[in-house]
Amino acid sequence: MLKILTVAGLATFEIYAAIPAGYAFGLSPWTIFFASLVGGLAGVFVSAFLGEKIRAFFRKNKPVEEKKTTGLIHRIREKYGLIGLGFLGTITVGAPVSIGVGTAFNLDLKKLVLWCCLGVFTRCAVFTTLGHFGMKLL
Repeated sequence: MLKILTVAGLATFEIYAAIPAGYAFGLSPWTIFFASLVGGLAGVFVSAFLGEKIRAFFRKNKPVEEKKTTGLIHRIREKYGLIGLGFLGTITVGAPVSIGVGTAFNLDLKKLVLWCCLGVFTRCAVFTTLGHFGMKLL
């Protein structure tokens, strides 16, 4: 049980660390998938909750100022939008980072969480499958 909780805890922050740890612990691929999925989804909701609280705290204590909308991050946001940030951002850099960037851009948090959850599911499925077949090659 401790191994499963460790995999889920690692997946809360980084799925790329959780799945190899599950294989190192000798867990079955299905156990690794579900533990990393639960941990990844918990990470999405925790980061969304904390991101909203942090944004509310800073808005309460600091007046909102107009910022320039040029730069690399803004161009990426304009090109790929909420779906790109939620889904592709979760697959590449992780859900907490995607939620943090989306919160900074004042995107719709409910839609962002949905796309991050889909990204976590896809990421867990793909990397658990790759790990399973990779272990069979050894």
